Amino acid sequence: MAVQEKKTTRSMWWLLATVLVVELMDLLDSTIVNVAGPALERSLGASPVGLQWVIGGYALTLGAGLVLGGRLGDRYGRRPVFLSGLIGFVAASLLCAIAPNTGLLITFRLVQGVAGAMMLPQGLGILRDNLTPRELTKALAVFGPVLGLGGVLGPVLGGALVDWDLFGLGWRLVFLVNVPVGIAALALSWRLVPRDEQTRTLRVDIVGAVLVAAASALLVFPLNEGQSAGWPLWTWLSLTAAALGYVAFALWQRRVVRLDRTPLVTPSLFGKSAFTVGLVAVALFFGGLIGTQLVLTFFLQIGQGFTAGQAGLGNLPVALGTAVGGGISGGLLAARLGRAVLQAGAVVQFAGIAWLWLALADATDFTIWRIVPASVVTGIGAGIVIAAVFNTVLGAVADNEVGSASGVLTAVQSIGGSVGVAIFTTVFFTGEATPSFRNALIVQAVIIALFLLISPLFPHRARPETPTVDVDTPTTATSTPVESRSHDSSATDPASSSAR
Repeated sequence: MAVQEKKTTRSMWWLLATVLVVELMDLLDSTIVNVAGPALERSLGASPVGLQWVIGGYALTLGAGLVLGGRLGDRYGRRPVFLSGLIGFVAASLLCAIAPNTGLLITFRLVQGVAGAMMLPQGLGILRDNLTPRELTKALAVFGPVLGLGGVLGPVLGGALVDWDLFGLGWRLVFLVNVPVGIAALALSWRLVPRDEQTRTLRVDIVGAVLVAAASALLVFPLNEGQSAGWPLWTWLSLTAAALGYVAFALWQRRVVRLDRTPLVTPSLFGKSAFTVGLVAVALFFGGLIGTQLVLTFFLQIGQGFTAGQAGLGNLPVALGTAVGGGISGGLLAARLGRAVLQAGAVVQFAGIAWLWLALADATDFTIWRIVPASVVTGIGAGIVIAAVFNTVLGAVADNEVGSASGVLTAVQSIGGSVGVAIFTTVFFTGEATPSFRNALIVQAVIIALFLLISPLFPHRARPETPTVDVDTPTTATSTPVESRSHDSSATDPASSSAR
């Protein structure tokens, strides 16, 4: 019996390691490219609009496909969807690394996001299905800190790879690193991930998936292209069509339920005003956070002449501050204060942004230490919000809606990040580096103010933490909650979520 237990324990840790490697590849790919922007400009002649698509396009297709990816895992089994997504992700990474021009690089990044949306929702579902409750608790204790560390290391690793310039590959190493890692993960997954059952009677809501993808594209496309095109009429029509597309999706989900089919998203969520406001808040917060971090990297490289590696290290004060804020909030404040902790975190973040703006009033003889204190304060405020925002918003939903609501929050978080990339990059590339960065900080201040303005509409209390797959884990500024980032396929399945 002891031998069998040791074998089971070893298998559990190997399976956990395999899933973690895959999750980290996605997390790193969401942030590692940020420091490669100037190198892309020099190598491929990428325009600011091109950089927006290379960096934000991945988050767009990832967010638009996450809920569908979870449902495909329900229908066809987690193992085949996980493996297919992983193969597609590795192939797309290789294509990104050898892309000869910006247009193809953008295309391959979009494909990479789709592949990520297929594999990521399966990860925690695989662990949940194959580990005992005790093993699952141990696995989750490792999951959060590792992903948090990945969020810190993304820009640092990306900058180191670009500076290393092995064989003259430069920015291509940022994508090429996924190939050997992905092949190793594929070999382990093929051996370790057990086969699971399909739900042959489940009908996947393809119409709903198309509506979400189309609305998301109609939202992000004019934001990326509008500035360079002079904001013609079609950009405003596209934004209007995006809003109508999301409304059409909500109405379609109601119709799917009336037809006694399984929706992508539990339609009752759209009738809860607190949850709807929470979606807006998540989009605002992560759009501003990701956009600000990106233009900080641009400011350091383009405005101050930092190398990619130095710019990556320049993100560390924000990331480490976020880890501190997340630890304080998740461990002490969130459960007691509910929405008040979000408001407190936003106020701290606002103070850090204001301090950063004042510190750059004169960029003469600039050194990184001029912005380190303000960056740490900004990160602490962001971390306080990150650790609590998902569970606070989920306080508005019923127990049988938690899984579906988490999936929607995940998608909104990712799409909001893509919108943030578009908006903040547009603001940054309108003038000189330092004034443009300060203008971007003003935009971020406005976003935080809007977040605070709607915060009284959040649920009073956060949903209690429970030792299940849906546990939120404090993470860094560049990472996301474990629940949201890696939610299993039950994120779109009210029945399975109610069983937790």
